[in-house]
Amino acid sequence: MTDRVVLAYSGGLDTSVAIGWIGEATGAEVIAVAVDVGQGGEDLETVRQRALDCGAVEAYVADAREEFATDYCMPALKSNSLYMDAYPLVSAVSRPVIVKHLVKAAKQFNATTVAHGCTGKGNDQVRFEVGIQTLGPDLKCIAPVRDLALTREKAISYAEKNDLPIVTTKSNPFSIDQNVWGRAVETGFLEDIWNGPTKDVYDYTDDPTFPPAVDEVTITFDQGVPVAIDGETVTPLEAIQIMNRRAGVQGIGRIDVVEDRLVGIKSREIYEAPGAMALIAAHKELENVTIEREQARFKKTVDQRWTELVYDGQWFSPLKKSLDVFVNDTQKMVNGEIRMELHGGRATVTGRRSDTSLYDFNLATYDEGDSFDQSTARGFIELFGMSSKVASSRDQKLGL
Repeated sequence: MTDRVVLAYSGGLDTSVAIGWIGEATGAEVIAVAVDVGQGGEDLETVRQRALDCGAVEAYVADAREEFATDYCMPALKSNSLYMDAYPLVSAVSRPVIVKHLVKAAKQFNATTVAHGCTGKGNDQVRFEVGIQTLGPDLKCIAPVRDLALTREKAISYAEKNDLPIVTTKSNPFSIDQNVWGRAVETGFLEDIWNGPTKDVYDYTDDPTFPPAVDEVTITFDQGVPVAIDGETVTPLEAIQIMNRRAGVQGIGRIDVVEDRLVGIKSREIYEAPGAMALIAAHKELENVTIEREQARFKKTVDQRWTELVYDGQWFSPLKKSLDVFVNDTQKMVNGEIRMELHGGRATVTGRRSDTSLYDFNLATYDEGDSFDQSTARGFIELFGMSSKVASSRDQKLGL
C-alpha cells in the first residue's frame, strides 16, 4: 500500500506546491487538510478543489470557527492571555485546533505522516510537531520548506513548470497569519526594527488618528465568557466577530513588538487583534470586581505561565491542563456587565455591574452609610508591621 501524508493546507503557493513536491520527494500520496479558523479569504470548497487540482488524492476541509472560538479563544480570554504582556496568542492558540484536525484526518485516511509548511526558524514548527506527536504518537512529521529545501523561488518555478492553479505567484513583502482572534504580520521591511509600519500592513483595523464617533458597548459575561453584547445574546464566535468590527473601526488592537521566539531569537511582529484586546480589557476589569484579592494575585502568575506554555506549543501538556482547572475555578463568579467606550485606539471601561461582585458600597464609601469600622485599623497596622519592626530594631542595635 502506498504511503500517505496528511498536509496542513492553506491554499497558498507554498502548500499547493508542497503537494507535488512531497509526492516526488517521498513517493507518498498527499491528503490536503484545510481548517477554517476564521482567516477569511476564499471559501473552503474553492480551497478544496485547488488541492485536488494540485495533485492531492483527497482533500479534507473543516469549518472549525465555532470550535476555535469556544474551545481555544475562550480559555485564552479567561487567562487574560497576553504574551510578554503585549499581545494575544493570535497564532499559537490556533495551532492546537488545526493539529487536532490533522491527526483526525491522518487516522481517517490511514496516513503515517503529517506535513506542515513551517520554516526552521519559527515557533509554529514546534507547536505543530509537539501537538502532533502528543495526539498521534505513531505519526511522523515533515516540513517541506525546512526538510526538503522548498524555497519560495523553487515554489514559483515548480508552480509555473507544472501549470498549477495558483492564484498568484507574486512576491508578497509580508508573511501573514490571521484568524478570528487576530492577525500577525512579519518580514519584509519590518525586519529593520527602526522602520515604522506603513498603512498597508494593517487590515483588521482602521487608522485611529481620525476615528468615528465614540462607540459605547456593554458586554455581558457568564463565568468569564461573553454571552451578550448590548443585550443581544451571542456565541463566543459572534462576540469576537462583533468586537473585531466595532473595535477595528476605532483602530483598537494595533501592536508593534519585538518578541522572544521559542527558538531563541528576537523577532519584530505587528499584530492586529481588535476584538481580543477589547474583550480582554473588559474581562480583566470584571475580574477586578469579582475575584478575591489573594486569588487574583496568584491568578496573574498562572495566567502568565498558561500563556508561556501555549506560546511554546504545550497546549496538550499536563501542566497546561492542570492550570486550566485553576483558571476555570476562578471564573465561577466572573459574571456581570462591563460598559466600555471604544474610541481612537482605546477601549476604556466606564461601568461595571455584577450580581457576584465583591465591591461593597457601604464598605467603600466615605459618605453617609459607611459600615467600615475604622477603629480596627490601628491594631491591624501594628500587627501587619510587626515583623519589619522587630527586624529593624535588631539591625539598629547592631548598627546595620
